[in-house]
Amino acid sequence: MAKIEVSRLSREALEKMGVFGWPVWEKAASEFPWHYDEKESCYILEGMVEVKTKEGVTGFTEGDFVVFPAGLDCEWKIIRDVRKHYKFG
Repeated sequence: MAKIEVSRLSREALEKMGVFGWPVWEKAASEFPWHYDEKESCYILEGMVEVKTKEGVTGFTEGDFVVFPAGLDCEWKIIRDVRKHYKFG
């Protein structure tokens, strides 16, 4: 199973990918299970999140670029309300 990838990208790289034109998703602090049918890439604008998978826990926060692989089953724990740009595929 592929792992969640967390990285820091330059503003130039984010702009080149068109990240700031992607839709925005917001959710208050909460916990819920999730399954990714397809790959999701997202850029965290605000918040703090931990995502638990069989491999362990991955945390991310403002400024992180996160890629979730297709087929991933996980448990989201939003510690601080989250806002993110996202794109599937």
